[in-house]
Amino acid sequence: MGTLAKSLFGATPSLVCVEFLEALLADYPRRDFQVRLWDGTTWGMEEQPPFTLVLKHPEALRAMFISPSELALGEAYIHDDFDIEGDVEAAFELADYLLGQERSLGESFELAKRLKKLPSTGRTAGLHGPALWGRVHSEDRDRRAVRYHYDLPTEFYALWLDQRMIYSCAYFVTPADDLDSAQARKLDYICRKLRLRHGERLLDIGCGWGGLIAHAAAHYGVQAVGITLSVPQAEVARHRLQESGLNDRCRVEVSDYRDIEPDQQYDKIVSVGMFEHVGEALLPEYFRRAWSLLRPGGVFLNHGIAYSATYKRRGPSFTDRYVFPDAELVPISTCLRAAELSGFEVRDVESLREHYDLTLHRWIQRLEAHAEEARRVTDETTYRIWRLYMAGAAHCFRNGRLNLYETLLAKPLNGRSGLPLTRGNWYLV
Repeated sequence: MGTLAKSLFGATPSLVCVEFLEALLADYPRRDFQVRLWDGTTWGMEEQPPFTLVLKHPEALRAMFISPSELALGEAYIHDDFDIEGDVEAAFELADYLLGQERSLGESFELAKRLKKLPSTGRTAGLHGPALWGRVHSEDRDRRAVRYHYDLPTEFYALWLDQRMIYSCAYFVTPADDLDSAQARKLDYICRKLRLRHGERLLDIGCGWGGLIAHAAAHYGVQAVGITLSVPQAEVARHRLQESGLNDRCRVEVSDYRDIEPDQQYDKIVSVGMFEHVGEALLPEYFRRAWSLLRPGGVFLNHGIAYSATYKRRGPSFTDRYVFPDAELVPISTCLRAAELSGFEVRDVESLREHYDLTLHRWIQRLEAHAEEARRVTDETTYRIWRLYMAGAAHCFRNGRLNLYETLLAKPLNGRSGLPLTRGNWYLV
């Protein structure tokens, strides 16, 4: 530990910080990390820590802990009050401990008293939050919320996504699989679950940059329509389809799922990573719309993130504020109930939780490897938001707080689902 001394007027800020850390983490069982202060003072593990918290100035700890919450810690990070060197995912074990502590009033008062010896940043507001107004999950507000997230420069996403730009959970056979192979396998896995046939009409609700409809058209001969609320996504998808010679079999529209004409009928429907934006109150409408657009005998594959029903979140969410405004995650039981009440028969539910952990880990590695380019095409704050969000999401999938489910829903024809008796054809190589 660096040399600490008291000035003529009392304890130095460095000494106050170290004493606060000792009190804050007195019962924390793991000290396999390091804290480095702005003056070079270090606390904790000395050699080769998996990660190091770097406090950038004397005000940092006060910004982080005077009103501790997930949001406060996240805002302190994106304001560059502190940095995380090394394995950013590993830091979330510590964050869970810090936010999960039950302290007595006296203990909380003592910690606050220590913090108030440090200077304040004087900050009163965050950064980069979207300007949203109107009724939550109205079409106009949903459009603004979705575009806040997805209308970042395409070049930013291309830095860390696979070559097809699939922004959803990949499908791994082994943890060593590369991202491009795992994403290609995921696309084909979905097509096999849907049992796509030549000439069928496929609707992709929330098609992103068009990777799934392109794969389905090229390899299964379907006629595909993809919808997205992001204009830049649609433009890129259309360009890619034209370059691939698939624009006669695929089209991409900028549209809300609620605006699809009811006379349009599809043999199969898929939604990958869009379900999280619907909102719990609108789930019945979401599934009713899909039901009305699906021909009898067809299936709908819904691929989406769910909260564990036992998870209780504490305090405001960084992700809600800075990443996915107005997004709502629900337990899988809530999703299934809404689907069944809309008329669907639940045929299969598969958890891909570990696959999303592996996917996010690769995205983080690729983002960090292209950090300077990411800052250039966006800015420092955006890079920090995305690095923190993806690391936190990976941690939540790893510990079971979040899950990823693919749910296959059927619309039987006279009681017949038309599905085979086994899942065997899903797993053909």
